[in-house]
Amino acid sequence: MRIATFNILHGRSTVDDRVDVDRLAAAVKTLDADVLGLQEVDRDQPRSMNADLTAVAAEAMGAVDSQFVAALAGTPGGTWMAATGDEQPGSASYGIALLSRFPVVSWRVVRLPALNRRVPVWFRGARAPKLVGDEPRVAVAAVLDGPHGQFTVAATHLSFIPGWNSFQLRRLVRALTGTREPLVLLGDLNMEPRQATRVSGLRPLAAGATFPAHAPTRQLDHVLARGRLVATGQAEAPRLPLSDHRALVVPCGPA
Repeated sequence: MRIATFNILHGRSTVDDRVDVDRLAAAVKTLDADVLGLQEVDRDQPRSMNADLTAVAAEAMGAVDSQFVAALAGTPGGTWMAATGDEQPGSASYGIALLSRFPVVSWRVVRLPALNRRVPVWFRGARAPKLVGDEPRVAVAAVLDGPHGQFTVAATHLSFIPGWNSFQLRRLVRALTGTREPLVLLGDLNMEPRQATRVSGLRPLAAGATFPAHAPTRQLDHVLARGRLVATGQAEAPRLPLSDHRALVVPCGPA
């Protein structure tokens, strides 16, 4: 089976600055993933033509189950607030999604600790730190009925603020304690591989630079695992015609 993660930048291309749902669908189809985690996903947002990007991706990959989980409700620059999970259907939102060609036995949503203050962060090339705030972060997990039995996949998009993303990752792994194994954790973790494996205690299944998309020098996107699951081939980080990240996809099978 093929497992993939992709930060889609709400479907926008950095080349022409447009969102094209047909282009998103084609990119997802190219990945040919059996399980796919998406980050920076819009639903009913004017900037992405009010499309349900999770539904677009699910149809493109032939998913039998999928779930979008909002981290933020409202529109950027407008009524932009933390989502609660009780938003009305049709309301604008933004978050993450998990899609699967395998049937889902159960779903679970984990809302991660929020940083409720602005903190100084050094950005590459800057002469001084900048005070920044962060957005709410969530994770969605599913027990899947796969070709070799049931296993768990969790998808997330962690904070870009150093240290806080590690705190969120520890909390997420702790929340997943006792879940059915093998366990796969995937997503944009906003940290390098060594930190991701050290903090999570999980094994990397895929290696490859994913950011920035045009000339990647850093791996911020990860597929990590615990239990009897291994990579059965080399991971790929293809450049697709949208986003500032590359996708990361790896073939996997039982150990």
